[in-house]
Amino acid sequence: MNTPILEAPPGACDCHMHVYELTRYPLAPTATFPPPQASWDDYLQVRQALGLERALIVQATGYGFDNRCALDALAQAQGTARMIATLPVDTPEAELQSLHAAGVRGVRFMMLPNSGGLMQWDMLAPMARRIADLGWVINLQLDGRELADHAARLRDLPCRVSIDHNGKFLTPVPTSHPGFQALLRLLDTGNVWVKLSAPYETSQVGPPRYDDVSALARALASGYPDRCLWASNYPHPGRADRPDNAAMLDMLLHWVPDEASRRKILVDNPAQLYGF
Repeated sequence: MNTPILEAPPGACDCHMHVYELTRYPLAPTATFPPPQASWDDYLQVRQALGLERALIVQATGYGFDNRCALDALAQAQGTARMIATLPVDTPEAELQSLHAAGVRGVRFMMLPNSGGLMQWDMLAPMARRIADLGWVINLQLDGRELADHAARLRDLPCRVSIDHNGKFLTPVPTSHPGFQALLRLLDTGNVWVKLSAPYETSQVGPPRYDDVSALARALASGYPDRCLWASNYPHPGRADRPDNAAMLDMLLHWVPDEASRRKILVDNPAQLYGF
């Protein structure tokens, strides 16, 4: 991994990464691809090389409802991480409280087809009601082109929401697209955040600048610096062409020229949303 040009400010947070301990924690039968081995210790080397101090561990879809691998990493992080779990809607209240004490701060909804996600749209509102009083977040990934269809449902949720990967438009769209405009209106509510991350997953023009996705990331950062987060998406699961992690951090120099806005995105917004 190269050394990033961007010097991360103290307290900077990576808001989306995964861990896989494939020997200790076998994948669930619902897993759709073989991920790379990526322990917390492996990730910690990456985090340190990037100059970051905090992380959000997001439960990998390959583990289904078995959160043990991510919870193990959370414990190893010794207070420098928070976690997003995947949980059944009927998870007992006592278990939610125990997970909160351990550092869990939200529930993942992976809504892309054939992704191995276990949550359904009809589970969203009931889960949101369960977690609202805890201050937790619905961590949502969907095809952004469908956001206009789901915007009213998301706007009505009683808890906070974060949306992955620049809205995850599976085919990059212009900023005038109804799905992107729906994302902007959701950000206007003050209850929704978006992660500036993983442009390689949807870009059709590719590196080094991912110009089609970068146009969306720049629009989000320019208009809503208080509602944006940054994430590495380490270890880039499902990708044979894994990007350089330093290059992903340095995309912020291209997307967010203003240093004060970058500090919000890297430090202040994650601290507010995840309770660092």
